[in-house]
Amino acid sequence: MSDITLNSGLTDGQTIEPASRPNLDKGFNPLTMILFFGILAAGAIFVAYSIYVDIDATGTKVTTYLPYVLLFIALLIALGFEFVNGFHDTANAVATVIYTHSLPAEFAVMWSGFFNFLGVLLSSGAVAFGIVSLLPVELILQVGSSAGFAMVFALLIAAIVWNLGTWYFGLPASSSHTLIGSIIGVGVANAVMRGRDGTSGVDWTKATEIGYALLLSPLFGFCMAALLLLALKLVVRNRALYEAPEGNKPPPLWIRGLLIATCTGVSFAHGSNDGQKGMGLIMLILIGTVPTAYALNRALPESQVVKFQQTSEAAAKVIAAKGAGHSIIGDPRPAVTQYVSLHKINEGTYPSLAVLVKDVGDQVQKYGTLSKVPAEAVGNTRNDMYLTSEAIRFLMKDKENDLNKEEIATLNAYKGSLDSATKFIPTWVKIAVAIALGLGTMIGWKRIVITVGEKIGKTHLTYAQGASAELVAAGTIGAADIFGLPVSTTHVLSSGVAGTMAANGSGLQMATIRNLLMAWVLTLPAAICLSAGLYVLFSHLF
Repeated sequence: MSDITLNSGLTDGQTIEPASRPNLDKGFNPLTMILFFGILAAGAIFVAYSIYVDIDATGTKVTTYLPYVLLFIALLIALGFEFVNGFHDTANAVATVIYTHSLPAEFAVMWSGFFNFLGVLLSSGAVAFGIVSLLPVELILQVGSSAGFAMVFALLIAAIVWNLGTWYFGLPASSSHTLIGSIIGVGVANAVMRGRDGTSGVDWTKATEIGYALLLSPLFGFCMAALLLLALKLVVRNRALYEAPEGNKPPPLWIRGLLIATCTGVSFAHGSNDGQKGMGLIMLILIGTVPTAYALNRALPESQVVKFQQTSEAAAKVIAAKGAGHSIIGDPRPAVTQYVSLHKINEGTYPSLAVLVKDVGDQVQKYGTLSKVPAEAVGNTRNDMYLTSEAIRFLMKDKENDLNKEEIATLNAYKGSLDSATKFIPTWVKIAVAIALGLGTMIGWKRIVITVGEKIGKTHLTYAQGASAELVAAGTIGAADIFGLPVSTTHVLSSGVAGTMAANGSGLQMATIRNLLMAWVLTLPAAICLSAGLYVLFSHLF
């Protein structure tokens, strides 16, 4: 299906007036393309240099180049996902300013790309590790193994394939839905291959939490954008705000400023939320290929290490008290791993976790600081910390544990200390993701912009409609980022535009709405099937 076919098949007899349609065929001038490839080359050199510096700081001697070849391929695929993400999600942010003639298309795209860049750089990282926590714990613990590489390659390639397919047909599909579906597919396939029930391969509690955010955010976007438009009509009586553009004239200055501000907010919020999805996966890749440099946060100050020892002792007392009367012999890790995987407490759970907490504390105390942990011990220390953190996370959620507020606060403080040592994102990773996301916007924006700008409503987008949809999208994504939840920029903004069209009585192009709903419904199962199949394939190849 071509763009021409989509244009003719989704209009329901309505088209945007040619005089009001922005010029989307101008393209970028040679200087812009020089800038594009210049940034691309500079980003690649910067990434390579940053990795070299980090590895050199550990004093690691290179004996084989195979891990670095795998690292290069995996990073290329991960950054490719963020690049394609820019095709979809960032294009939504610029559709309103382009179709209201607030900014020329080529400038709007670069403007949005820049604020996506800033959003990624200033992001918290909470969403990144919220995504990672969906993966089966046994795969995360062996991320540097063949199974770990099969996991990373399968979920990223599946996400890229589906995103490219929906982009080709001009359908604003959710990169968040796609990635989460890919993660679930890997988890289910891993469980089945290990002879377990497929439902045991995923943290379904976290998946349900994220699922609610993804499901409800488009409905919220539709309703709130519609209500905001109606509220504007009651409060702001200036008719110019509710008019479609006249020909190719830009709107009045104050309206133009409002629309540019909302576009900027969505672009920044999108970078802050969506950019993190690739960060978490890149960190898994780095931990798996060069654990000596990235498995532990070597930049953690000594004051934090002292705090860790204090919180560790307090947490050990709480856990040991819960396991009083029981003891274990041998390695505690299998019992803790089983609890994290199945979420079922038995008499060995608390004593095993108590031993593991003590082991982790002894390891940190032995070296004094994380920067002094020897190369051969880094991977084990990191895995012990990660396993302990995940076990405590589930313990605090489990109502059967009967933990009081003081005990929960103690365990939460200890978990925070563990996470500061294992869940960190170097600045260069943020910069690399930001560059990939911004450059992706510059290349693949047009198809999605046309769909959002022309094919959702039966009339041209008004200034108030554009501002309402963008304001709601920016607020929703920003709130989700605070709570560490991934949401779909695509779905929130597209549904916001649809909501304003419905509230305005403009009518909706039902062919487009049906296609958007179809993409919404099919994305999760399609991504699950793709990633599961690829994981099985790669598991046999690696």
